[in-house]
Amino acid sequence: MNNRLNQLADSLKDDLRLFLSISFGVFLFVLFFQPFPLEHFDFNNRLIFVAGLGGIVFLLMVLVRAAFFGLTQYYSQRNPGFIFPSYLSGFIILVLCSVAFPFYLRYVGLVSISFYTMFKVVLICLAPPTFLGRYDTIKQLKAQIGILTEEKKNIQKQVSRYKEDILNQSIEFNSENSAENLKLLVSDIALIKSADNYVEVVFKEGDHFKKKLIRNTMRNIEQQITSFSVFIRCHRICIVNIHYVEKLNKDSNNHSLTLKGYDEPIPVSRQYLLKLKDIL
Repeated sequence: MNNRLNQLADSLKDDLRLFLSISFGVFLFVLFFQPFPLEHFDFNNRLIFVAGLGGIVFLLMVLVRAAFFGLTQYYSQRNPGFIFPSYLSGFIILVLCSVAFPFYLRYVGLVSISFYTMFKVVLICLAPPTFLGRYDTIKQLKAQIGILTEEKKNIQKQVSRYKEDILNQSIEFNSENSAENLKLLVSDIALIKSADNYVEVVFKEGDHFKKKLIRNTMRNIEQQITSFSVFIRCHRICIVNIHYVEKLNKDSNNHSLTLKGYDEPIPVSRQYLLKLKDIL
């Protein structure tokens, strides 16, 4: 029981500033635009009377919100996932305000109630549920954004772990005649480049780049590394590790890549340019 009361207090506490703002807005509107004849009141009594209209709006919003919170808690325990329609509380506030205002105007303000007066009452009473509806919509969107942000963070963590796992794996490059092998971590390989009947592997060892020629074809090497998403082909003769790419350069109609710590520009052909831009 105490837990429910605390939840109710927290819920109303979050909305209290909004309730006061809406009530004060109704107070100012009636005071300055005077939609009802209040000439028989002096200024001080008029302030008190109009404040009563704002108080009615405030009290009804608090009561309806509290009642809906209690009903939602009650029914959700018996039917998980049960939610009252969002517009229902606003409709009840509109009805109650539209009933309370005429009684207050007639018996406290001695205002004659006509059809035109009721029309103005309904228009004024539309303001609270309208603002509450907008507030609830924004609140729900913020909650959804918060959930999506957390999901994005979790996905990014999973992607980071996946990339780390890939980078910590090793690849063994074999020559066609199996005369020589080169085994490297994926994280150390910066560039694979065709060199006539050989393939040149550029890899990092310590703080320096080294090159190793292996007698093989680019097609065979590409098939060997196809399971590693960090490698992307940027040219007919070049495959790069995206973790080493620093920036994409454009000179006239030609494009090239700059690799971190590597002096030579890497050519980029139009055939692979769009895919490269999407990844970078």
